[in-house]
This record gives sequence, C-alpha cells and structure tokens, in this order.
Amino acid sequence: MPGSPPAPLATNRLRRQRVVTALVLLAALLFGAAPAHGASYVPISGAGSTWSQNALDQWRANVKQYGMTVNYNGTGSSDGRNQFRNGTVDYAVSEIPYGVKDSGVVDSPPSRKYAYMPIVAGGTSFMYNLTIGNRRVTNLRLSGEVIAKMFTGQIKTWNDPAIKADNPAIASALPARRVVPVVRSDGSGTTAQFSTWMSKQYPGLWDDYCRRAGRSTPCGTTSNYPVVPGSGFVGQSGSNGVSGYVAQAGNVGTITYVEYSYAVYTTGFPVAKVLNKAGYYVEPTAKNVAVSLLKARINENSSSSDYLTQILDDVYNDSDPRAYPLSSYSYMIIPTKLESNFNDQKGKTLGAFAYYFLCEGQQHVDNLGYSPLPINLVQAGLNQVRRIPGVDVQSIDIKNCHNPTFSSDGSNTLAKTAPYPPACDKLGASQCATGTGGAKTPTNVGGGAGGAGSSGGAGGSGSSGGPGGSG
Repeated sequence: MPGSPPAPLATNRLRRQRVVTALVLLAALLFGAAPAHGASYVPISGAGSTWSQNALDQWRANVKQYGMTVNYNGTGSSDGRNQFRNGTVDYAVSEIPYGVKDSGVVDSPPSRKYAYMPIVAGGTSFMYNLTIGNRRVTNLRLSGEVIAKMFTGQIKTWNDPAIKADNPAIASALPARRVVPVVRSDGSGTTAQFSTWMSKQYPGLWDDYCRRAGRSTPCGTTSNYPVVPGSGFVGQSGSNGVSGYVAQAGNVGTITYVEYSYAVYTTGFPVAKVLNKAGYYVEPTAKNVAVSLLKARINENSSSSDYLTQILDDVYNDSDPRAYPLSSYSYMIIPTKLESNFNDQKGKTLGAFAYYFLCEGQQHVDNLGYSPLPINLVQAGLNQVRRIPGVDVQSIDIKNCHNPTFSSDGSNTLAKTAPYPPACDKLGASQCATGTGGAKTPTNVGGGAGGAGSSGGAGGSGSSGGPGGSG
C-alpha cells in the first residue's frame, strides 16, 4: 500500500514495541508499583510539610514519566492540615495528626473522611553556621540539654562552658560569638516535633521559656514557636527559609532545627551530632534513624482516628549507641470518600502516586537525607492506599518493593547493618574530626583529641555485634 513502511522497517518497529512492552511489564514485576505508561491521570494538588518536601519533589518529578501531574505546595504542616480540612487540596502532608491541643486551641479533625499514611522517615537535625577564625566547624557535638537551653535562651554564646564540655577538642577555640537560634515563623510540623521532644525531655526549661513568651503552661506541643521579645531569635518561614538563612555567609553563629535533608541535599552544611542515652554523639543518617524507629510505638488500632500515628517517647530514650533521638516519620493525609471536589479520577492519580512512592520511591531517599520506611509501615501504607476512592487497587508482593530496609525475614536491614559509632564519638575527652551532614571536610581539632581516622567504637569496627545493640 502507498505510504506503508517497507517490510523490514515495519518488522523492526514491531520488535521495538514488543521490547518496550516487555520492559514495562518487567518494571511492574520488579517494583510492584510502577504505574503503567499511557494510563489516564488528572492533576492533583496537595500542601503541607516542608520537612518532607525534598522527598515529595523528587517523587513528583519521577512520576511525570507516567503522565502524572502531582502538585505540591510546602506551606507548612499546619496550613496543609487546614487546607485539607477546608477541601482546597486533594491531600496534605504533616508530621503531626489532627487533634493536638496547641496553646489551648484544639486542631479539630475535618468533617471529610480521611486516613493517615506514612510516607518517609528522617531525623530533625540541628544545622548550624559556626567558624573558628576563617575555618568552618563541621564536627560540633551537643547534648540534649544544651540544645534545649540554646533554643530557650539560656545559653547565649558559643563559648558557654556547657558547649565546651560537649566539644573538648575545640573547646579552647570556641568563639565568644552570640548564639542566634533560627526558628520557624509559620505553623510547622517540625516545630511540633521539636517542641514535643523538649516538653518530654526538658519540661522545666520549656515551660519557663513559654511563660516568658506569654504562653500558658504546661506548654507541651506547639506548631507555632513562641518567641520572647528582645531575645534575638530569628523567625523564618519554611524549611528552605530557616536553612537558607543559616547558610548565608554573613550569618555565622546561627543554628536551626530542620529536616536532615536540608543540610545534606539543599545547603551542604553541617549538623550537630546529638548525645543519645547510650552516651554517644550521633547524626541522623538513614541507618541511625532506622535503628531509632525500632522503638517507635505505633497506633495499630485500625478503628482509631489516630491509626498509624506514632508515639516517640521510647525513641527519645533509646539506649542503642547508634540511635538518633529526634527520629520520626511523616504522614500523608488522604481522602477516603468522594467529597470536597475529590472525584474518582483524582483518586486514581493519588493512588498510583502513593503506590509508587511507598515502593519504588523509597529506594533512594537516603541520597536526599531521609530514611526509607520499615516494612511494617510500608505494608500498612499500602493498606491505606486501597481506601482511596477511585484507586486502581494493586496486589503488591511486599518483597518486590525493593526497599533497602527489607530483609527476607521481615526485619529491618538498615538497623541490622547500621555501624556503631567510633570511640571518638563517645562522651568524654576525645572528639571525632569528621564532618557531618552536607559538609564532610574534617575540622582541624589538633591536640590529638581524636580525629577522622579514630575507630574502636561501641561495637568495635564492625557493623553489628555491639554490646546491648539491637539486631
């Protein structure tokens, strides 16, 4: 026929089509959650957490190849919950659930039907900008009490004796520079996580600070950080705002609380190693977070309005030498009924996106500064996805998710292989020189007080078998 391709060309085209089809099927078998090319999706929109935004932004970019348009606005967890309650977004992301009483006001759950779904884990870190002379400090260590005193105005200078005690190798060189805490000015899940930790671990310091800021006590959890007039604290909106402020060259002396990803992936700045209950200073690496979340207590009552939400008291007090005390995970708030402009077509897109990030999307989140969800939370998340109206329900073999935390017996692989901290990270007279977060250049500690090559940690030089370590 005129216009028909020559027979060899048509044959080759058919072969290529068969190869492409085979590759798509293979991807579906391998990843168990890769959406099909050519499926019809409609745009969906969400808002909320900046703590989780780096992961979400990467996933949103990844699923464009499947024809999905997933919009997200990192306006803070409080605004995300409000927008979902008001029906102006299809989904929200938050570090805390509805129902928390904040400064006497209860964050009421929405009238629309919803569920919580775990999406990604990570550590709230303390990113800082500190120099000695013209050299950046990258190996700072801080105890929990020192952190609480810094963020309640009790410790005012970087050469405070308490900071010196945490940092023996650089103690004599710490500058008499003012400590400038940079806090969130918007309603934030990160603030809620940090304030919950302070209220549980250092209630006296936290309540005294809240009283000075005009808050009623006990202060408890708050999404809106209280600021005492004249304290010198700086408020910035969003995780990009606080981390970007600290990262400015002229803002030496600043410190903020922010998701580890923003130090590693966004700014390339160091974070403080935090003293845990085992007496070791650790940073929130993917493996240390995985260890810590073994101690998270999870609401497993599927009939509860707080199903799949977390209780972190045992994480704060974990005695494993590898544990990072401020580890947690974030939630996506998803609709479970057709209402507030949410229709079946949107449900199909949201469901496909959720299937993607619960399996394939978890594979490389450690490169962004997060920790992948453990197997129990992925399985629970998959169960929640199936409640989204309009979703194309997928039967996924959990073993095919290829999540780096999974092992054949269902235990947490990352927690098993997490290395024990070196001896120079133990509370005492030594201090590791190695850099942290996104700034790996060692600090020149001098004086033989430990260094980048120090070894012989809590569990020896291996990655398992430490005394009292969880396996």
